[in-house]
Amino acid sequence: MNEVLRQEKKFLISLAKYYELSDRMKEVVKEDPNNRGEGYTIRSLYFDSIDNRDYQEKEDGIELRRKIRLRNYGADSPYAKLEMKQKQGAMQKKRSLKMSREDAQALIRRDYSVLLKYEDSFAAECFWMMNQFCYLPKAVIEYKRKAFIAKENSIRITFDHHITGTESNMDIFSGELLQNPLMNTYLVVLEVKFNGFLLEYIKDILRDAGTGEQAVSKYCLGRAVSMHYHF
Repeated sequence: MNEVLRQEKKFLISLAKYYELSDRMKEVVKEDPNNRGEGYTIRSLYFDSIDNRDYQEKEDGIELRRKIRLRNYGADSPYAKLEMKQKQGAMQKKRSLKMSREDAQALIRRDYSVLLKYEDSFAAECFWMMNQFCYLPKAVIEYKRKAFIAKENSIRITFDHHITGTESNMDIFSGELLQNPLMNTYLVVLEVKFNGFLLEYIKDILRDAGTGEQAVSKYCLGRAVSMHYHF
């Protein structure tokens, strides 16, 4: 299991501002080695309880909440990561477990027993939680991410764009995943993750984003249509 505890700030910016700020980032911090052109692909399958508890807690602004997702980096990924993000005041705790492609596909089929193969307390916790609260695959979200890294305070800056999703096909390893845009394609989600405090030169760039912090949830964007119909 891997665990990180950090603060997160989110901003919604224009595509033009994304190009401006990412060019400035290149001058002061390192690019993520996985960047290729506009970035790299991320696919996340979000699980939620049968009564959509995680979605509702996010919408209600509950202070202590969590979400579970299975993440890979495109259809050809040889593995996936099972992740749990927990909101704790200003901090976000993320725990993750690297899984084989075969075991990840079993989770997609709702066979959570594969988690018992892993001698890890996090795997056992996920197994208990996903069975206790009847977790089901709910939505797949895909986007391009361009990332930058500053070693000081473990600062990570990401630009997520061309965000799409589906609630009809949960196979994140599929080469034919039919998805729909979840937000205006001229908008980009800027996220800044860090421990301790932000360095001043990063703050200067963020001030030029021209927008205040926003609570942008990709998972809630992906569930907006079905949850609106549900309620």
